[in-house]
Amino acid sequence: MLQAYGDGSLFGETFGEGPVRVVWLHGWGRRGQDFSQCARELASVGVASVALDLPGFGSSPPPTTAGGARYYANLVAPVLRALATGPLVIVGHSFGGRIATVVAAKYPELVQTLVLTGVPLLRRSEVGTSPLRYRVVRWLHRRHLVKEGAMEAARQRFGSRDYRTASGVLRDVLVATVNESYEDELSRVSAPVLMIWGALDGDVPVEIAERASQLLAVPHSLNILKDVGHLVPTEAPGDLAQLVRGVLT
Repeated sequence: MLQAYGDGSLFGETFGEGPVRVVWLHGWGRRGQDFSQCARELASVGVASVALDLPGFGSSPPPTTAGGARYYANLVAPVLRALATGPLVIVGHSFGGRIATVVAAKYPELVQTLVLTGVPLLRRSEVGTSPLRYRVVRWLHRRHLVKEGAMEAARQRFGSRDYRTASGVLRDVLVATVNESYEDELSRVSAPVLMIWGALDGDVPVEIAERASQLLAVPHSLNILKDVGHLVPTEAPGDLAQLVRGVLT
């Protein structure tokens, strides 16, 4: 059953009984429900966890101002602090993993182990450029030479799927987030890190995890799941639950 956490600005679901030991943070455009099977498996062995709906997704209202994962980490941290009776295992998928990484770097006392799956921690080695037509329309729009309607049509034609479907403050959140890279946070993480990647992840290839792991100064491991894509929480919930269970002490 969904319930409010913290000051009531975040909603999610608690699985199991007793002290919360694991918190799940979902990806962009997703919701905490992605982790329900993983959470139920942990609950069956006595591990309580919470799957949050991040601001603007699922049942949680959007933030009042826009910001990237660093901003979201400040929204989530008070809820984590209220839930914790000790350091937590924080599991972050994709966008949620960006947030989890910032939390681990900025609020180390909250994190026992950082678990990351399919997280765009660094920019891809090959960075494409926007189509020329889009760049021309954007240049004209910035100089007030084309109207907002024409600019939005160009966004819808040339923007990413996430960008096309986002609106209002969440579109600004997305823009802020995709322009972030987390070299600094990775170097400051003090908790052990477990990376779990789908071998077929086309959104965030394994090479991102391999490059990110080189920046970590803490014990870490990378587990690659064969025949699994980007959505590890729903494609391979049993594997994810088993690996998370392995870091619980």
